Amino acid sequence: MPQGSSQRPHRVAVIVDEGTNPFEVGVATELFGLPRPELGPVRPPYEVTLCAPAPEVRMNHGFFTLTGVSGLDTVDDADTLVVPGRPDNVVPRGPAVLDAIRRTHARGARVLSFCTGSFALAEAGLLDGRRATTHWLWADLFRRLHPKVLLEPDVLFVDEGDILTAAGSAAALDLGLHLWRQDHGAEMANHVSRRLVFAAHRDGGQRQFVERPVPDVPDESLGPLVAWAQERLGEALTVADLAARAAVSPATLHRRFRTQMGTTPLAWLTGERVALACRLIERGEERLDVVAARSGLGTAANLRVRLRRETGLSPSAYRRRFGPGGGEALLS
Repeated sequence: MPQGSSQRPHRVAVIVDEGTNPFEVGVATELFGLPRPELGPVRPPYEVTLCAPAPEVRMNHGFFTLTGVSGLDTVDDADTLVVPGRPDNVVPRGPAVLDAIRRTHARGARVLSFCTGSFALAEAGLLDGRRATTHWLWADLFRRLHPKVLLEPDVLFVDEGDILTAAGSAAALDLGLHLWRQDHGAEMANHVSRRLVFAAHRDGGQRQFVERPVPDVPDESLGPLVAWAQERLGEALTVADLAARAAVSPATLHRRFRTQMGTTPLAWLTGERVALACRLIERGEERLDVVAARSGLGTAANLRVRLRRETGLSPSAYRRRFGPGGGEALLS
């Protein structure tokens, strides 16, 4: 659960350094700073503050200058610190920025980077001997500059508990929704993802985005098939059923899933069923055999295995954390 108390929202500080990419700053404010009417009458779970080492900060390529931003002492009250990326990764970060990152982590707050923000975390010494990721375009440079970091270049994000790193700018959305799921459960994360019109969970890694020739005729969208299957997760759907619905062979369906979603049809189907099981538990269903049947996971034993594999929690632990009355209350 987030470290914010029941009396206030979880405080998120976003460091805006010279040359920071504005998209990633926007992702942080979109994920954690906006009102959430789609969640109903609840107190906003997060509160965002932008902070910078100077009163005026010139953004990437000078598209605009950010003014009126709080100072770096803001990080001293933050429960989570977000460090966006910038393109000039061979230029060291300023001492004040690195010190702010170090002292935030030292007092136990959660620290995450978006895209090449991982360079800043590595410069601050937070990643030595730990797993991390960064944008695939900068992976070789990262390895040369920070050889002690256990770089995983093919994933969308890495969660090391107190330190989390996202691969690219859009992968910041994946990491942000992962934190929503981790902090507040699958149901709330799905509400936020629908507002963003973005998948609540993307399987696969950033290897699918590495530059390669674009086909002359792109595959048809999987959107209609995905929507059809999501309405029938409790049924005995197989990959063959999905292929028949799409009027293609299983091999063709496999290629399309790999290309468009970075995963296999079976892995996607299993992930959707686990997400549905999580939502059922959050809504108060206590009978594991009912949850397993309605989500298409079949048996309570399979539900236990799949839920622990996806969330790290047993069904009973998940219920205590995210079920009705569990965890930190958000109602005002």
